[in-house]
Amino acid sequence: MAHLVTLACCSLNQWAFDFTGNARRIKESIVKAKAASASLRVGPELEITGYGCLDHFLEGDIFLHSWEALATIINDDACQDIVLDIGMPVRHKNVRYNCRIIIYNRKIILIRPKMWLANDGNYREMRYFTPWMRPGHVEDYYLESIVGKITGQTEVPFGDAIISTNDTCFACETCEELFTPAAPHGPMGLDGVEIFTNSSGSHFELRKLKIRLDLISCDGERVYYDGSSMIICNGDILACGSQFSLNEVEVVTATIDLESVRSFRSSPSRGLQSQHAQKFPRINLKVRLSKRVEDHDYQIKGQSEPIDLKYHAPEEEIALGGACWLWDYLRRCHAAGFFIPLSGGIDSCATSVMVFSMCRLVVSAIEEGNEQVLQDARKIAAETDDSGWVPATPQELMNRIFCTTYMGSKNSSSDTRNRAKDLAHDIGAYHVDIDIDTVTTAIVNVFFSWSNWMPRFKSAGGSFAENLALQNIQARSRMVLAYLFAQLLPTFRGRRGGGSLLVLGSANVDEALRGYLTKYDFNPIGGISKTDLKAFINFAHTRFDLPILSTFLSAVPTAELEPITSSYVQSDEADMGITYAELSTFGRLRKNDKLGPWGAYCKLLSTWGSQKSTQNPKGQPLSPRQIAEKAKFFFTKYAINRHKMTVLTPSLHMEQYSPDDNRFDLRPFLYPGFDWAYAKIDRDVERREKAESETQKEKEEDDLD
Repeated sequence: MAHLVTLACCSLNQWAFDFTGNARRIKESIVKAKAASASLRVGPELEITGYGCLDHFLEGDIFLHSWEALATIINDDACQDIVLDIGMPVRHKNVRYNCRIIIYNRKIILIRPKMWLANDGNYREMRYFTPWMRPGHVEDYYLESIVGKITGQTEVPFGDAIISTNDTCFACETCEELFTPAAPHGPMGLDGVEIFTNSSGSHFELRKLKIRLDLISCDGERVYYDGSSMIICNGDILACGSQFSLNEVEVVTATIDLESVRSFRSSPSRGLQSQHAQKFPRINLKVRLSKRVEDHDYQIKGQSEPIDLKYHAPEEEIALGGACWLWDYLRRCHAAGFFIPLSGGIDSCATSVMVFSMCRLVVSAIEEGNEQVLQDARKIAAETDDSGWVPATPQELMNRIFCTTYMGSKNSSSDTRNRAKDLAHDIGAYHVDIDIDTVTTAIVNVFFSWSNWMPRFKSAGGSFAENLALQNIQARSRMVLAYLFAQLLPTFRGRRGGGSLLVLGSANVDEALRGYLTKYDFNPIGGISKTDLKAFINFAHTRFDLPILSTFLSAVPTAELEPITSSYVQSDEADMGITYAELSTFGRLRKNDKLGPWGAYCKLLSTWGSQKSTQNPKGQPLSPRQIAEKAKFFFTKYAINRHKMTVLTPSLHMEQYSPDDNRFDLRPFLYPGFDWAYAKIDRDVERREKAESETQKEKEEDDLD
C-alpha cells in the first residue's frame, strides 16, 4: 500500500538584513508549496535574516527582528495547513544558536539548534553561534511574547529531537551536519526517522555541485549562494532546482512513497543495529504528511521518477554564476551600471563578457515573463514609473548600463586598441577611446620641476626603479580617470537623475597571488584562474556568438606600460617572473594542500621533477635546483605582496586557492622571510646534486673499466 508524501524545498534569493523582503519571499514559497500539494516545506539556512549578517549576529536587534518577521509568517492565513521548516537565529539562555523552527498551524512544534557549525574557509559560524552539544536532549524555551500571543504558547521544545506525525517521522539537519563523518541522520535513521530535511547556506564554487551530491545568492558578500535544492529518495534524485536563476523564489516538489523508504531499509543488519541505536526524544504532531489512500488520485500524481542531474562545465558556471552575482549586486546597490577600462587583453575582456552574460540572462528572464527582473532593469536604466521599455536584446540592455573605455598611450598598440573597440561594439557597450599621455606627462613633469631629473624607461637606459615608476603612473592615472568617467558618463549621456557607475576590476586570482593588480570597486573575475578564464572565453566565443573573442585567446597578455621596440614587447608573465600555470600550481599547494615553501618544494620534486609527470612546465622535468628557485621566487614575491590582500578588491569567490584576506585566507601581511625553510631547501638541493655527481662519477669509472 502506497503512502505518498509530497515535499517542497526552496531556493530563495535572500539578502542579509532584508527582513521585509525575506519574509515576503518565504511567504511566497509557502504559497507555491501549498499549490503543489506539498505537506512539508523546507527553506534555506537562516532564511529570516539572510545568511551573511556576519558580526551583526552578535547584536540583540537581529534576534528581535527575526521573531517579529517570523510572527508575520506564523499569523498569515496563507501559511496554514502545511508543516514549515524555517531557519533563523535564536538566543536561548543568553546563548546564540543557528536554528530550525518547525511550525504547524500557528504553533511552534520544535526549535532545533545546529549541532555542528561550519568554521573554515568562508565560514566563521562559531564566531557568532554556539553549537548545541547535547545530542538527544530537549528542554523548554520560553517564547517571546510577540509570537506567544499568536500561538498561545509560553514554552516550546528546544533541542535535538525528532517529530512523529500520524504516518511517519521526520527530523532536521543543517548544512555542515551533513558533511561531518558522524552525521546526525545516521543514528536518527536507525531510530525510525524516514524524512530528513537539510537546510544549507553552502556557497557557490567552481566544480562544487558534484562534491555536494557525492555527500548526499549574492547575500551582500563575496560569495554567491547558488540553488540546486534537491529532493532525494533512496539515493535517487527526484527533483532539483535551477543552480543559477534570476528568480527570487523557486520551489521544487517531489512525491515520495514512504513504503519504498521502508523497503529500502529492510536489511537484517540494519534491524539489529537499530536495537542498539541512540533513542531520541519524540515530539508528537497530530497530522498526516501523506494523503489517505482514498484521498489520493494515483492517476494524476504518483511517486516522482528519478531524474538525471545536469552538471555545468566550469566555463558555463563562470558565465552563469558570475552573471547572477553581478545582477544581484547591481540591482541592490542602486548604481547606474558598470564601467571598465578595456585593455585589449583577455582579463578585462572576460569581465566584460561576464556582464554580457548577465544581460543575456536578464533579457531571457524578461522574455519568460519575469516581472521582477523587468522592473529591476527599468529601475537601473532610470526609466519612469510608467515606462513601457523592454530591452529586446542583450546589446540594447548593455548599452544602457555598461560603459567601457580604452585608455591608450604612446606605449599602446593598434592591436589592443582595435580589439577593445570591436569587443565593445559586439557586446553593445557604450565605448570611449581616449589617450592618457597628457596626464602622465604632466605628473612626471611635476617630479622633474622639483628634481631637474627626468626618469627613463629601461629600454632608454633607465634603472629598475625608474622603469617601475613610469609604468605605475600610467596604471594609477588610468584608475583615477576610470573613476572620473564612471562618475560623469551617466550625466553626460542624459540618464535621468544622473547617477554613477561601479568600476569593475579585471585581475584574476593568479595575479592576486603575485600582487599584480589594480584596485577598483569590485572584481567579478578575482576568484578565477587564468586557465579557467581562457576556457570561459572559448566557451563564450561559440555559445554567445562572439567571433571577436578568438583574437583575445591568441593575444599575448601584456600591460603595454613600456615602449615597444624592435626587440622588446612587454609580457605579463615576463614581468611577473612566473607563468600563470605555475602560479595556479603554487596557489593550490599553498592553500588547498596547506604547504609552505619546504612542503611545496618536496611535492614538486615528484611532479615537475618526474620524467613521467604531465605537470612539468614546458613538458620537461626540472632539476631540484630549478624547482627550488621557482619555489623560493614564488613565496618571496607572495610574501612581499601579501599586504595587498588586506585591501583586495571584493570579488566573487569561485576558486579554492583564493588569497582573499577578508575572511577566506587569513595570513600575516608582513613576513620576516622564509630563511629557515629556504636554507633547508638549499641543503636538500646540494645533497641531491652531490649524490647525482657521485653516481655519475661512478658510472664513468665503470665505463672506463
